[in-house]
Amino acid sequence: MVINCTGLNASKIGGVEDKAMIPARGQTVLVRNDPGYMACVSGTDDAKDDLGYVMMRASGGGTILGGSYQLGNWESQPDPNLAMRIMKRAVELCPQLGDGKGVEGLSIVRHGVGLRPTRTGGIRLEKEKINGVWVVHNYGHGGYGYQVSYACSAAVARLVDEVVRAKARL
Repeated sequence: MVINCTGLNASKIGGVEDKAMIPARGQTVLVRNDPGYMACVSGTDDAKDDLGYVMMRASGGGTILGGSYQLGNWESQPDPNLAMRIMKRAVELCPQLGDGKGVEGLSIVRHGVGLRPTRTGGIRLEKEKINGVWVVHNYGHGGYGYQVSYACSAAVARLVDEVVRAKARL
């Protein structure tokens, strides 16, 4: 039995080649500044795939400014124009973040880019026999993999148990 949790590579792995897998590119900026509170807006006027949020980190300090949700974008390097939009939006949401200096008042630690493993049609969580081998698929969680990890792992365990019980009855 194989448990397939390949994420974006489910589109390339032999026997699976799931063409419904696409990246949802996210970009953030980590700054040292403390906004005093967290803020979020859903959607922006800048671009349909831009997001606006300011999240203080619980450990390690700093504040994450975000972001984007660019479906189908495989680019792994930060986009400077998007970074500037993110920072401007964050300072608009929390003016004290820039210490009264706007974007120039931000102390940037680093820029981040992540490719969320998104699947059109939703998560693939099922069992399948491929070339005589049982495969339990669990991928396509997009940006909410951590949030659904316990429920999905319990579902995977049930699917594995179904296969094991069926073999035991033979």
